[in-house]
Amino acid sequence: MNPLIVRFKQYLMYEKGLSPKSVEAYLHDVTLLDSFLEGKKIEDVVLEDLQAFIQDLYEKGITARSQARIISGLRAFYKFLLYDGTLTEDPTTLLDSPKIGMHLPDVLSVEEIEAIIGVIDLSTPEGHRNRAMVEMLYGCGLRVSELVTMRISNLFFNEGFIKVVGKGNKERLVPIGGMAQRMVELYWHGAREHIKIKKGEEDYLFLSRRGTHLTREMVFMLVKKWAKMAGVEKTISPHTFRHSFATHLINGGADLRAVQQMLGHESITTTEIYTHLDRDYIRSNIALHHPRY
Repeated sequence: MNPLIVRFKQYLMYEKGLSPKSVEAYLHDVTLLDSFLEGKKIEDVVLEDLQAFIQDLYEKGITARSQARIISGLRAFYKFLLYDGTLTEDPTTLLDSPKIGMHLPDVLSVEEIEAIIGVIDLSTPEGHRNRAMVEMLYGCGLRVSELVTMRISNLFFNEGFIKVVGKGNKERLVPIGGMAQRMVELYWHGAREHIKIKKGEEDYLFLSRRGTHLTREMVFMLVKKWAKMAGVEKTISPHTFRHSFATHLINGGADLRAVQQMLGHESITTTEIYTHLDRDYIRSNIALHHPRY
């Protein structure tokens, strides 16, 4: 690996304290550029090189959103080279990011969520686990990575909160509702007690039959299976429950700052996408019911 990229990796890991996945994403972006340059030193790059690189991404069918993310990674790299003293000028300063239209995620209605919950077979030990997972995804707005790494030691049911470890190992406290708490307790003190737990996995809440914590992929597969069984035709993932959690809160009048904190968004502009969903909901209702619309 290019020595500059190695130093960038160490900077991200030890000085910025980023998670392994975040570090991997940054290195992926910079390595893409390094490969494209075909021998030209990455520290000798000028604006025209970067523009040619982005054009190459476009011709390969890379979406505008992915291009923007890659550019963000490159900006971080060249800011590091300035900070490191390797460069005196940042070649990304005048690099334009592609225009990205707002993407409004699919949201489940309350009836669709109830339908999905309704197909979960509670006659099996896994059924109680699965019901508890859905209640936490929708009731607490968790990311799937936060769900599968949820630990028993982070459940503070007497206080009505759970501690969530989110992106970049940042922690936040999220309220847990009565239904989600009841379903988790039924699973925790019921089916989970009969699992032979592998060493080192004892504190994970949601376990497989083999006694290991679940993977993200397993939860994705389960959610898609339940949606199909429930007759929900939308393309959904575990993240859809998080979107639905936020949208239903804001539709019900919840404070945007409170929703931001519960979701663990660094910027409130990320949370504001749900206000657009709310406006679309209002507009569709007017179009449906107003005689002059």
